[in-house]
Amino acid sequence: MRGFDWPSLMAAGLRGLRLRPADFWALTPAELQMILGQGAGAPALTRKGLDALLATYPDKTEGHEDERD
Repeated sequence: MRGFDWPSLMAAGLRGLRLRPADFWALTPAELQMILGQGAGAPALTRKGLDALLATYPDKTEGHEDERD
């Protein structure tokens, strides 16, 4: 059984995806694998793709009610 290559995973998450350390460590291995595009043939999430998701689904701002709640 092989262990995780933590240095490579941390570099991909923290430098490549620009995740904050708390966000990186909160991910499950399956979530990290999915974000990196490994597994089910899904393409890796790029910065451009993340920006598009953030534009489509912005975080709630204080004082504004989220329609999905």
